[in-house]
Amino acid sequence: MRLHEYQAKGIFADAGIPTPDSRLATSVDEVVDAGAALGYPVAVKAQVHVGGRGKAGGIEIATDDDELREAADAILGMDLKGYHVDRVLVESAVDFVNELYLGVTMDRGEGEPVAMVSSEGGVDIESVAEETPEAIAREGVDPAFGMHPYQARKAVYEAGVPRDVSRAVASVLETLYDLWESKDASEAEINPLMVTDGGDVVAADAVLNVDDDALFRHPDLADMEEESYTDDLERKAGEYGFDYVRLSGNVGIIGNGAGLVMATLDLVDHYGGDPANFLDIGGGAKAERVTNALDMVFSDPNVDSVVFNIFGGITRGDEVARGINDALSQFDEIPKPVVVRLAGTNASEGMEILDTSLVQVEETLEDAVQRAVANAEEVQS
Repeated sequence: MRLHEYQAKGIFADAGIPTPDSRLATSVDEVVDAGAALGYPVAVKAQVHVGGRGKAGGIEIATDDDELREAADAILGMDLKGYHVDRVLVESAVDFVNELYLGVTMDRGEGEPVAMVSSEGGVDIESVAEETPEAIAREGVDPAFGMHPYQARKAVYEAGVPRDVSRAVASVLETLYDLWESKDASEAEINPLMVTDGGDVVAADAVLNVDDDALFRHPDLADMEEESYTDDLERKAGEYGFDYVRLSGNVGIIGNGAGLVMATLDLVDHYGGDPANFLDIGGGAKAERVTNALDMVFSDPNVDSVVFNIFGGITRGDEVARGINDALSQFDEIPKPVVVRLAGTNASEGMEILDTSLVQVEETLEDAVQRAVANAEEVQS
């Protein structure tokens, strides 16, 4: 479950991490009232689960009522990378002299949590990791003991954080790790952690993604689940019980098993396409579940083509094929071209069942992905 920025900041603030004063607003008048209460300048920030909001016009700074009303008018109701903006966070602008990055996630290669600090905050940390990996200090943490204070100080020192704020930054990193652990999070991040002229640190953004399977231990977080949905597709995925992440591309992807879906995403990218989503229908999928998956992907206006990648184990190929036929037969006209690749249990039976007047069938994953990418390119041309 991905929390919105305002939800994550509330949790961070309760734990003692400094955050700007803020108000949540869903209308232009509420935004203006929030600005008057907070005092200018203020930032208006779209609350959607996408990166690069500022470059896409989802974050604006306002210095008076007129600018604030104009910013609220522009952001509320806008389509931001495929997401409808129905709420914004209005918060006091931070006068900063430096921006840092702090994050905690799981290092699956090492089999342990890793805390990260970088002096290059305020930018896409994935780009920093790719272009200048030495700019990110990493500190592995033994989960049996948690993060020791010396480890936080070590990461901060290795990242080149100025000495006058290093103690404050290390304290925030310790708290961030404690939150990551106690909330059963998959990711906790502050980007940027702003440093003010007076030597204070403020979390100007906040990310907290929580393991869905651990929500039974966190009723307070479970109560946020419905509110955390950004759009109808995410809400629908929750109702269907799918693992779903919406992306910015136009090639829809459906598979069974996270590893298989991730491999399909990688191949779409490898062959020049742009994935539109991560959608795992899980094991033991029946026809109704497959129908629901296709309904979800077809409902995404960004999707131009679909690749369906199933490896039969618990999920039988013939059952999936019936689901695909049932789903597509409901349409007078297939809204998007669908490419299917089946392998494993009853794959050959499934291939025979598939209605080739409704779908395109490929024997290998590589061929299926290349065809789906070509279909998307043809739609765009």
